[in-house]
Amino acid sequence: MSAIFKREFQSYFTSPVGYSVLAAYMFFSGLFFYVYCLYPGISSMYAVFQNMFTVVLFLIPIITMRLFSEDKKQKTDQILLTSPIGIPSIVSAKFFSALSILALCLCSYIVEGVALSFYAHPDWSVIIGNIFGMAVLGSAFIAIGIFVSSLTESVIVAAVISFAVNMLISFLDAIASTISWDFLEGIINVISFQQKYANFALGLISFADVIYFASITVFFLFLTGRVIEKRRWD
Repeated sequence: MSAIFKREFQSYFTSPVGYSVLAAYMFFSGLFFYVYCLYPGISSMYAVFQNMFTVVLFLIPIITMRLFSEDKKQKTDQILLTSPIGIPSIVSAKFFSALSILALCLCSYIVEGVALSFYAHPDWSVIIGNIFGMAVLGSAFIAIGIFVSSLTESVIVAAVISFAVNMLISFLDAIASTISWDFLEGIINVISFQQKYANFALGLISFADVIYFASITVFFLFLTGRVIEKRRWD
C-alpha cells in the first residue's frame, strides 16, 4: 500500500496537475482572504471558507480524474490487479494520495490565520474546525471522484462527470427550494453537502455531520473496490 501511495503522490508532481491544483487553491484562498478579511479589516474568515466550497467543487475532479482511468487507458492497471496487494489497499492508497494533496492545500488557512493575528485576534477554534470540515467534505468528494475514475479510461470524461456530480450536489439546496412536497424537500435537505459544511464554516463540529461525510466516503470507496474487483475477474 505504501508503495502505491508513494507512486501516486509523486505522480502529481511529475506532471503539472499537483502544482496547478496547489496554485489555484492558494490563489483563490488568498484572494478571498484579502477581499473579505484584509481589505475590510475583519477578523472573521467565515466568508473565505464559504466561498472556498465552490473552489473545491472544481479542483477535486482534477485531483481524482487520473487515479484509475489513466491506469486503465495505459493498461498498467493489469499490473496492480495481478499483484498480491488487496483491492482495498489499492483503493485506499490512491484515496490517501489525493487526500494528501488536499491537505497541502488546506495549509493555506494556517498561513492566513497567522497573518490575521498580526492585527486582530482570529478564532483559531473556528479556523481549525474549518480545516477539519474541509478535510471531511473533501474526502467525500474525492471518494466520489475516484469511483467515477474507475468507470472510464478517459481522464477528461472522469473529470467532467465528477464535476457534474459535484455541481448537482451543490445545487441541492436550490432544487429543494423549488419542490412543493415537504417530504421530498426534507430528504434533499438532509443529504445536502452545503448545509452540512455550513456548520463547519461557523466553527461548529457536529458528530452527525462528520459521520455523514465519512459514510459517503466509505460507501463510494466500497463501490470503487467492487468495480476494480469485477475488472480483476473479467
